[in-house]
Amino acid sequence: MPKHILFIVNPVSGIGKQKGVERLIDTWLDKTWFIASIAYTTAPGHATEISRTAAGGGMDVVVAVGGDGTVNEVAAGLVGTATAMAIVPAGSGNGLARHLKIPMNQKRAIEVINRYNILKIDTATINDQLFVNVAGVGFDASVAKKFAVAGKRGFSTYLRITTNSYKNYEPRQYTLVVDGKVIKRRALLISFANSSQFGNNTSIDPAASVTDGYIDVCIVGKMPYWKAVFLAPLLFLKKFDQTKYIEIIRAKEVILRRRKGKSIHLDGDPKVMGKELTMKINPLSLIMITPWES
Repeated sequence: MPKHILFIVNPVSGIGKQKGVERLIDTWLDKTWFIASIAYTTAPGHATEISRTAAGGGMDVVVAVGGDGTVNEVAAGLVGTATAMAIVPAGSGNGLARHLKIPMNQKRAIEVINRYNILKIDTATINDQLFVNVAGVGFDASVAKKFAVAGKRGFSTYLRITTNSYKNYEPRQYTLVVDGKVIKRRALLISFANSSQFGNNTSIDPAASVTDGYIDVCIVGKMPYWKAVFLAPLLFLKKFDQTKYIEIIRAKEVILRRRKGKSIHLDGDPKVMGKELTMKINPLSLIMITPWES
C-alpha cells in the first residue's frame, strides 16, 4: 500500500531555499510509493501542531522543509509516535540534516525519502522543551538571540554577529550536576550536543552520536581574540575538540545552575529560561528517514 506523506513547509525559513519545493516534490517523489500532501506554517509553533495532528491521524511520514527551527518544531510533534520524520533542508545552518548526511540538494534529499531507510535517533529536553540537534547557554545563545532579529539570514550574517560580539562577551560561572557528579566551570559557552553539527558544517564535537543514548556536554573556555581567529578553521576541519579550550563530558541527565535566568537556544532558536536547567536524554525516541539504515 502507498504511504501517506505530509510535507510541512516553512515559507520564511532560512535564505529562501524552500521556494519551488512543490515542483520538486511533484517531479521527484516516487508516486508509486507515496501519496503526498503539503501544509504551510503561518506562525512559530505551527509546525508542531500540524505534525502532532498528522501523527495522531496515522500519517506515515512527515517532512520538515526548512531549517533547524522547523526541524525542531516538526520533531516535537512526532517524538514517541510511529510516524517517521524526514528533512528537506531549506535553512541557513541545517545542522541535523548535515549530521545525518542528508543532501543539501533538495532533489537528492527527496530521493533519500524515496529509499525510505529508517533510523531511530535520540532526542533530549531542557526543562521539558525538546531539542534534537544542539542546545546551549552562554555565548552561542547570545549570538542566536541576535541572529534571530538580524533580518538577513545566512552564514555571513551569523559570522558578522559572532565576530562583533566575541571581544566583549565575558565568560559566566556555571554549576553542573552531571549524572549526579557536581562540577563548577567558568565558560564562554556550554553546549548540549546530540549531533556533531553546529550548522554550516561546523563542529565542536565531531564524535557526538544521535544513537548512543548520551548527550555530549561541551564546555568551552574563552580564548584570546587572536587565538580564536587562528583556531576558528578547526571548527570546519572537525578538530576543535583537540584543543585545550574544550572539555566534553557524556551524560544522560544534567542540571545546570547559573546566576541569572537568561538566554538559551534550542536547535538555534533563542529562548529565555530560569536559573536552573534540567537536561534529559530520550533514547531512540524519534524515527528518521536517512541515507543510512540502523
